[in-house]
Amino acid sequence: MFEPVIAPSASLLGLLQRGRGDGQLHALAADRTEAIAALEECVTRDPRADWQVESRSLYYARIYMDLEAPLDGIEDHLHSAEDLVSDDECRTGLALSVLGHLAAYGRRDALLMLREYAATGANWAWALDELALRDDDRGLLLLGTAVLDRFPPGPEGDAELREFIRNAYEPRPWRLWAAYHPRVAAASEQSPFDLWQRQLNRSGVTPGWSTADVLAWADQGELGGLGAGAFLARSEQPRPAEDPSAPDAVDRRAAAAARCLTAVVRPEDRPLLLEAAAGGLPGARRAALRHLVDQRDPAAIELIEAAAADVDDRIVRAALELLGRMRGPEVLAHARRWADPAGGAADSALGEAAVRLLADVGEPADAPLVVAGLRRWISAKGVTGCGLGSLVDGAGRLAAADAVPVLRHIYGEAASSDLRGRAAQALAATDVHFPEGPAVECLWDCEESTRELAARHVATTGDARVLERLRRLAADPAEEAEVHAAVRGRLTKAREFGR
Repeated sequence: MFEPVIAPSASLLGLLQRGRGDGQLHALAADRTEAIAALEECVTRDPRADWQVESRSLYYARIYMDLEAPLDGIEDHLHSAEDLVSDDECRTGLALSVLGHLAAYGRRDALLMLREYAATGANWAWALDELALRDDDRGLLLLGTAVLDRFPPGPEGDAELREFIRNAYEPRPWRLWAAYHPRVAAASEQSPFDLWQRQLNRSGVTPGWSTADVLAWADQGELGGLGAGAFLARSEQPRPAEDPSAPDAVDRRAAAAARCLTAVVRPEDRPLLLEAAAGGLPGARRAALRHLVDQRDPAAIELIEAAAADVDDRIVRAALELLGRMRGPEVLAHARRWADPAGGAADSALGEAAVRLLADVGEPADAPLVVAGLRRWISAKGVTGCGLGSLVDGAGRLAAADAVPVLRHIYGEAASSDLRGRAAQALAATDVHFPEGPAVECLWDCEESTRELAARHVATTGDARVLERLRRLAADPAEEAEVHAAVRGRLTKAREFGR
């Protein structure tokens, strides 16, 4: 999957890629051919870094409707040669979702395109889910044979069919087809039993029931590394497994070991836990650290500080994540010391984690440290990074008015619409000019939560576009219920004010 290349925020393409409200407004004012080209670029080359937390499909569909744009670009993208060799959902998912919204708006060409792709395309399952929400029974029934032909006859094909039906996001087509296709009916009946059988036969490596056993198990791979056979609950044939040294696998194992420790640790085991947390093997050290943090052991803070300076990046990462879980006055006192630029540690990984902790649970007096950390982040890393959202949220939670300039910068430059929405939320709490400024643009934003925020805060006087936009959102059946509620509340207040 390609990495999205985001155009400058002042350009039409950059605004549309970000899903900003100004993107829709500029597209309507721009040359139509240029606007359609930029729109097609966004839909066929998904600009989102994480499609699971960023919305774009309804936003782009509305612009297609406003521009009365043809769908030739989407059709060429769906039926390109790449579709013959790649079934990557990320390549076509956004385009199919846009077609789904357009079909809901009554675009017959979008509905026919979804039907054709569901019958012939590589990412047919996504298209089928869109049709399940928008097509009528007759249209879905006509697709049944084409979809079933994707599962070859025989035991393997039947197993694949059962697996697919069990995991179907939208079950409506399969329920319809079951009445006409005996094979679908049989697979639908068998799927729950397959799931039950897998749950019944689950097996794996388990630790012995002592603190020492659990700590040792935390560093052992599923295939028996470091003598894992001593801790097998039953004899079993080794099965293929993920690399036990991979970061995610080690993290999950250490977390599981920490949960086991809560059941087996006795008061006399504390010296063993302290020893493991101070210098044990990587898995045991992380498990012991997590257990001590969860139990609010008085030694946990110093152990976290030492682990954050370790030469092993895995230990450092675990320590910083655990710091974010800690609570209490003593922890906040240490966090203030680590986050204070005067102390010299503010630029370190521990200092950054401490600022995020203050942003999450700090007190109003911690606002200057959070704002300073936010400025350092932007200066060093720009408007990127998974920790930036916590600082933005913290600036809003602490009502840090000094953060307004940097929050406005984040709002305008963020490629992530999720981060921009968080910046808008923080501005609503800190910027006295938010109602007549950013809130107006937010009414056209791609994110539902941002549109809802704008509807609750926007000034309904002074800008003629506001009331008209609120009315359009209220009348749009594709809009989310939360936005409808906020919009109708504001329209009611506006009418009462005008009496």
